[in-house]
Amino acid sequence: MKLITFDVFRTLGIPGVRYIKPERMLDHLDEIRAADWLLFPEYWQLNTLVHGLKARIFPSLASYHLGHDKVEQTRAFQALFPEHVPPTEILGASRAAIDKVESRFGYPFIAKRIKSSMGEGVRLVDSRPALEAHLAEEPVLYAQERLPIDRDLRIVLVGGELLAAYWRVTPLGGYRSNVSQGGAIDREAIPEAAIALARRLAEAFHINHAGFDIAMVDGHPYVFEFNRLFGNQGINDSSKRIGAAILRQLGDGDDLGPDDDEPPFALTG
Repeated sequence: MKLITFDVFRTLGIPGVRYIKPERMLDHLDEIRAADWLLFPEYWQLNTLVHGLKARIFPSLASYHLGHDKVEQTRAFQALFPEHVPPTEILGASRAAIDKVESRFGYPFIAKRIKSSMGEGVRLVDSRPALEAHLAEEPVLYAQERLPIDRDLRIVLVGGELLAAYWRVTPLGGYRSNVSQGGAIDREAIPEAAIALARRLAEAFHINHAGFDIAMVDGHPYVFEFNRLFGNQGINDSSKRIGAAILRQLGDGDDLGPDDDEPPFALTG
């Protein structure tokens, strides 16, 4: 199987992959046409590769499109799984929007930048001046009720395989649980309901490479978002295990069973 990657770091665990710099794509069209799969292209390459060259890409097109914009992702989740989306308002940056969010959520609430990752662009808004300052920098008001939690879950699925599930515990006095923001990893008492929701989301939207962020409130799972390019801090031997899972998804790793190096996590019902 001929594989080309446009992101060498995301495919370190896959042997025999040809690396081409994204900006050199047009210099290698014959190789690209001859490849069986193109791995991890940049977002700006998609139209040329998929619609022009009719190439097969990994991750899936849906993983790219839904993972690119928090607003579109949230609206898709609201359409199919409204009971699993935290109370959310997506509005224009206007005085009427401020009034509506204040009326619905009060203070504090969570405001998010529509294109961000690793907890960046997430703010705890505790007053109207703070909200106005946020909207001075953001064209869209993405507001979400602050859930009564001190941790959330990162659940990693690649091609339908569960590679990791762990709690990200918020630092004392903080409001962001991301590991990159100081969140601690805890693998104990992972709720089966959270894993089940991640699987349902992946299947419904054809998402095949994602880290889902899910919170639990009174035993009920709520999805915040998924990241197509998720961090690997919580996955032991991540390159090897993710690479093997990708190969199985592409159909060239059926003889490679799931790796057992990851410490088992403790499930709860």
